[in-house]
Amino acid sequence: MASQQEILEENRKVRRLQFVVNLVLNVVAQSDLPIEEASALVANTRKFALDLFPDKEFAYDLIYQPKFKRLMAEKYRIV
Repeated sequence: MASQQEILEENRKVRRLQFVVNLVLNVVAQSDLPIEEASALVANTRKFALDLFPDKEFAYDLIYQPKFKRLMAEKYRIV
């Protein structure tokens, strides 16, 4: 069973990841970044998430990747 400290640390990391994901989504949506820079931000966000939560690629791909794909498709008209 996880200790209270471990639970608090996990919650802190989740909030940090949510903050970064929302920040990147907003920056990409509201700026005039070239597609290459936006793609780099998205890739770096994935790396950040996997640094916080190693071996959770499936969860990231299930939860966050669709948001980024949808935004990139809408903003840059890519499929």
